[in-house]
Amino acid sequence: MDLLRNYADDKEDELDEPEDQNDQTPSSVAPESPDSSPPRLLPSKSSAPKVDDTTLALTFAQARQTQSRPIDPTQHVVTYNPTYEQLWAPIYGPAHPYAKDGIAQGMRNHKLGFVEDASIDSFVFDEQYNTFHKYGYATDPSGNNYIGDLDALQKNDGVSVYNIPQHEQKKRKLEKKETENDDDMAAVDPAEVNNPASDAWLMKNRKSPWAGKKEGIQTELTEEQKKYAEEYAKKKEEKGNAGSEKGEHVEDKSTFHGKEERDYQGRSWIAPPKDAKAANDHCYIPKRLVHTWSGHTKGVSAIRFFPKYGHLILSAGMDTKVKIWDVFNSGKCMRTYMGHSKAVRDISFCNDGTKFLTASYDKNIKYWDTETGQVIRTFSTGKIPYVVKLNPDDDKQNILLAGMSDKKIVQWDMNTKEITQEYDQHLGAVNTITFVDNNRRFVTSSDDKSLRVWEFGIPVVIKYISEPHMHSMPSISLHPNTNWLAAQSLDNQILIYSTRERFQLNKKKRFAGHIVAGYACQVNFSPDGRFVMSGDGEGKCWFWDWKSCKVFRTLKCHEGVCIGCEWHPLEQSKVATCGWDGLIKYWD
Repeated sequence: MDLLRNYADDKEDELDEPEDQNDQTPSSVAPESPDSSPPRLLPSKSSAPKVDDTTLALTFAQARQTQSRPIDPTQHVVTYNPTYEQLWAPIYGPAHPYAKDGIAQGMRNHKLGFVEDASIDSFVFDEQYNTFHKYGYATDPSGNNYIGDLDALQKNDGVSVYNIPQHEQKKRKLEKKETENDDDMAAVDPAEVNNPASDAWLMKNRKSPWAGKKEGIQTELTEEQKKYAEEYAKKKEEKGNAGSEKGEHVEDKSTFHGKEERDYQGRSWIAPPKDAKAANDHCYIPKRLVHTWSGHTKGVSAIRFFPKYGHLILSAGMDTKVKIWDVFNSGKCMRTYMGHSKAVRDISFCNDGTKFLTASYDKNIKYWDTETGQVIRTFSTGKIPYVVKLNPDDDKQNILLAGMSDKKIVQWDMNTKEITQEYDQHLGAVNTITFVDNNRRFVTSSDDKSLRVWEFGIPVVIKYISEPHMHSMPSISLHPNTNWLAAQSLDNQILIYSTRERFQLNKKKRFAGHIVAGYACQVNFSPDGRFVMSGDGEGKCWFWDWKSCKVFRTLKCHEGVCIGCEWHPLEQSKVATCGWDGLIKYWD
């Protein structure tokens, strides 16, 4: 019962407690029992933001400063509202009575107003300052006028202290020197000055090494001096040639085998016969052997008829010699040219035939005089030349092109003996050079099995012809109408390419039947363009008809390889062939 009564009392106390709590402070409330919880104190809170007094003061001061600060005229955007006074304040300096922005329009020489030139170089200032103090005049810095004593200005021609006239400078130097000498002499005993053995006499009478009358320049050399100069020049040239020619050096010799070098009328032995002209325009295929030239001890690598007339034929031998033979009269060897130490690879006449080029395996290219046998020039790059050509233009006969074993085509100016251009694009040794398109371009073939077309003088390929089925083309010849190229391909056929813009292969024309694989057999045309001919590896000479591409005739010409064949330029039915048996044969 007691427990129930206590429980009921507790309930009543809890119901009465809120009213009592409202009347009492927390400190006055005493714990009724040891189990009651301790009182909790809650902190007071304010919803107003916290404000730093210092920052507030600074912000307010900055706002006031902005309101009073003038606006920068270069500024495009203003981030606050300026006052009327700010907008109309003068840009620079005090207010001008006749201009709103402080400076009258006529006085401006700058976008912000008037700027006066007040800068002067220190040297200029010193010059005018010293001139004014010495002569009494100076240049006005504000213009081209003078200030000060104008009479003195006219008298001195307006010179300043820093630009004294030349004669005045010389005079001053002499005066200074004299005064120095006088001072020196004053301290020396006069007896010593007159005694030649004394130092004083030497000092007084000494002369500059350059003093006295200058001798005139010696214009003419004495005979002895001339002789010495000539010998020295010759030695120097020989020494220079030995250094520049990287090929093997051999003494140049030539032997004349004819009766006389000039006939009773004084004509040279290379002069063409006056009556030599083309018999007719129609070419015929030769049938029989009419003459054989034998003189080379080894194979003959190339033959060339004398240009236009064909009264002489030049041959390059593997026995290092070059020989020229008579065609019309005696049929004998006229001259032998000896200047190479190894086999001669290629030969080429100039346009008039008076000179010719030889290229040899001794790495030298030589330019010969046909008549006298003298070597005019020798060229070498240290590589083997495989083909040599002169530019066919009459005004460019001094320009030599050579295809080298190091994949380059080198161009020399023979007058200056300098390399003027190098065409370096091939990937193998260069075999042929053929001029086309009025000699403005040339076509080259190489061991890299490609054809490349170049603009003369520009080392950039304008046409590159290379197909997977192509073989190397060691001989190329131009058709008489200049529209086609015949290229001897090493897969036993002759291919025809157009010389027009696109240099296309003519698939309709193909000449085959001969065996040339491995040999650089020459291909050639008859002068009227009706026949194509070529040597082959079995010693035969093949003739094809140009139109039908059929084999017209074969001649057994040589034992071994028939390497070269040339059609006579005037006698239309005659052909010369050469082979590795050392013979040159003439067919009619």
